[in-house]
Amino acid sequence: MRLRRGIAIAVVAGGGAVTTLLVGLVTNAVSNQSRWPGWLGWLQEHAWFSFVVLGVAMAGMTALLAGLSESRPPASSVRPEDGAGPPGAAQVLRSLPRDTAAFTDRTAELEQLVGSVRASQEQGEGLPVHVIDGMPGVGKTTFAVHAGHLLSERFPDGQLFVNLNGYTPGRTPVQAGEALASLLAAAGVPTQQIPVGDDVGAVTEARAAMWRSRLADKKALLILDNAASYQQLEPLLPGGGGCLVLVTSRKRLVANEEVVMSVDALPPDHAVDLFVRLSGRPTDALDQDVVNEMVRLCGCLPLGVSLLAARLRHHPSWTAEDLRGRLVAARDRLGELRAGEHAVTATFDLSYRDLAPERQRFFRRLGFFPGTDLDVHVGAALGEVSVVVARRCLEALYDDHLIDEQPGSRYRLHDLLRDYARGLAAEGDSMDHVQAVQRVCTYYLAALAVANGHIVRSGAAVPPAPDDASRVETPVLESRADALGWLETERANILAAVRRANGFSLYDLVVRLAAAMAPFLRQAGPWDQAVGLHRTAAEAASHTGDQRARGDALAELGVVRRFMAAYPQAVDALSDAVTAYEAVDERRGKADALNQLGIVWYLTADNEDAARAQAEALALYRELGYRLGQANALADLGMTHRQLSRFDASLEAQSEALTIYRELGDRYGEANSLRDLGVVHCLMGAYDVAERHHQEAFDIYLELDDRTHQAYALNELGVVRRLTGDIEGARTAHSQALTHFTELGERFGRANSVRHLGVVDRVSGDAAEAVRLLEEVLETYRALGSRGGEAASLSELGVARGIVGELDGAIEAFQGGLRILRGLGDRCGEAEVLNHWGMLILNSGEAAAAHRHFDQALTLAREIRCPLEEARALEGIGRCDWTVDGPGHGVGSLRAAVSVYRRLGVSVAVDDIERLLVPRSG
Repeated sequence: MRLRRGIAIAVVAGGGAVTTLLVGLVTNAVSNQSRWPGWLGWLQEHAWFSFVVLGVAMAGMTALLAGLSESRPPASSVRPEDGAGPPGAAQVLRSLPRDTAAFTDRTAELEQLVGSVRASQEQGEGLPVHVIDGMPGVGKTTFAVHAGHLLSERFPDGQLFVNLNGYTPGRTPVQAGEALASLLAAAGVPTQQIPVGDDVGAVTEARAAMWRSRLADKKALLILDNAASYQQLEPLLPGGGGCLVLVTSRKRLVANEEVVMSVDALPPDHAVDLFVRLSGRPTDALDQDVVNEMVRLCGCLPLGVSLLAARLRHHPSWTAEDLRGRLVAARDRLGELRAGEHAVTATFDLSYRDLAPERQRFFRRLGFFPGTDLDVHVGAALGEVSVVVARRCLEALYDDHLIDEQPGSRYRLHDLLRDYARGLAAEGDSMDHVQAVQRVCTYYLAALAVANGHIVRSGAAVPPAPDDASRVETPVLESRADALGWLETERANILAAVRRANGFSLYDLVVRLAAAMAPFLRQAGPWDQAVGLHRTAAEAASHTGDQRARGDALAELGVVRRFMAAYPQAVDALSDAVTAYEAVDERRGKADALNQLGIVWYLTADNEDAARAQAEALALYRELGYRLGQANALADLGMTHRQLSRFDASLEAQSEALTIYRELGDRYGEANSLRDLGVVHCLMGAYDVAERHHQEAFDIYLELDDRTHQAYALNELGVVRRLTGDIEGARTAHSQALTHFTELGERFGRANSVRHLGVVDRVSGDAAEAVRLLEEVLETYRALGSRGGEAASLSELGVARGIVGELDGAIEAFQGGLRILRGLGDRCGEAEVLNHWGMLILNSGEAAAAHRHFDQALTLAREIRCPLEEARALEGIGRCDWTVDGPGHGVGSLRAAVSVYRRLGVSVAVDDIERLLVPRSG
């Protein structure tokens, strides 16, 4: 399968912001799914996450994947280590850096900007993009942030700041797609709902469409700092006119709709004022001519002026003349300036040489940091000092204006200072750089071990901490929320560390970091990012000849490819993983890879292959005594049996899985198995048992605060209630599920709820409304590629059209549904359609033809032990005989149907038949 850009963009931009590129990938794959496997239901576990705040218009990856099924998702194949549980990306819409005391009077520029914004808003016009350009160190970012704080009240829906790293030393500019992923996550979008795929262009366009949809009708402020080109920032621009975008760049970025504002060096008198204010000296205590000369020597650039003033403030015994002499000496000493801009590099050198030796070393090592912003723990690892010492160093460097403070007690070097620090470091031992990266990677491994202890499911393997972890100080992470918050904050820095380690051929660290990040990336995505990481890890393991590590990386790659619905690639990666594991007799890894292969084959309806893979995995898990693995394989095997209509085998496997999950205290596994057991019992007509299981599953999901699965459980409860005659109870359950799915932005889950409500309307007597709802939802399923949902809708639509007299439309619907169900191998669904179609034909006066449909349905229903369809077929046969041969004929079939209906508790059908039989009895 290949990603089709046209489908991706059309769905994302035009289909209510259905946010995924997987439609093109899955359109063909889903054609082999059965009606009730909920094929990709495992991914419903990824809709957890309070990454959820898209709103009605937004759908997501999870919604897409989960909803590609009929309303009965295979709950038990969903496992938190596959991506369940709420990683809690809160709706962070106020992320401006703190305003700075170093800002000085730029009255004209501020008046121009504020006046432009005010005029546009008051006249009801769209706000133009404002580009703030100027040379490095001139204060573009400071100006944009200060203006952002001044204007924040005009943009109540949030203020966001993104550093695009256009000119950050040692970092490549942030790609538009990456920036969009960060913005969407910051705005509360579930990360799995952020589009992914191999076509970078299509992914970027789809994310841009989602971003525009997210900000539609909003009043928000967005600062895009350090842009390299218009091409980089254009996809990030909101579509509506109510948002203000401030862009900073060293280049003059030109577009018709922009307001370009050039920020020049400070006027000399403003530069002097800034110097005096930051120096802490009274004006009359300074030699004005000397101060004028110094600010001129550093080009009147705020960065240089701030550094000079800080030097004077920290040396009360110095005079302005003393400082000027040192500045001139620094310029002479540097000669051909080694880094940065000519006007400010001497101020850097002056500030650096004023540091104590240990602080100089700490500053130099900051230049080695592969990421962008850091905290005290990373600082400690870089500087090879304690966290207490690192905190003192960072605070002192901030006080000296050598480092900027960021939200969340984090710090970042200005690009020019980073370049300067890297230049200093390059003059020393080149091994110091490698060792610094090793220390940072070791720190991240130790911290990841702590974080994974909170997010990895009970009983699952946790990537171990490094051997020397005891010497590493890690942050205090006391809960799952703490761990997920830390991981999201450090994600980009850890991935940058992996890239730097790979560049230094530190392959063991690459492999271990990728493995340690895998549990989080399974949950949080975006999965294209995870694909790149695991590919890198597999290549690194090949360099070292470590087949087990290579197998681990390939297995993770396969899992992520499964999440992306890239099934051929998933099979390839997982099969290669099995081969790698077999080469070193790694049975646990092989079992895990087989289990994942089985899931992929289940999702593509290769059921026999799926069953064989799960059986082999189960045997290995039992040999190893790995209970969680046994439960997972049993649960997945149970779903495969259900998909093959082997209901007894499904119940047996799923019940054993449930027992193990309960022994392990695994609440997600317990809830998922309960829900799947409920689905099977419902298909077998044990409605009281099914309802109890669904209620128990719902209660656990409530306890876990998992609204997505609460909604799925509500839909299942609604189905049982409808089948047992509680029509209003069914309507209430489906309506509650619809509310949840709508709020969560799950378009497929919402489609399932609407379809069920259409059925409720039909059985309540409002067939016209049922037709309207079912036709609406049919288009949704088709647009999103859900063959199972399409077939179920067609089946019900045929019934509703028949009731309102649209006979040709009803037959067309039945034919389409039957064709899909036979292709999927769904014999229970096939029997249902045959029964519905037979009743339509019977009511049209063609009893003989109807009889043939009922006979086929009866054979199928008895083969798979589906009692509801057996009863419907018996009733149909009896009514046909009654019609053809006259009253009194077919009584045996009718009474047999009554017997089954009574056992099922379907009292409405019993009453219907008994009314027919009453005259005969009388």
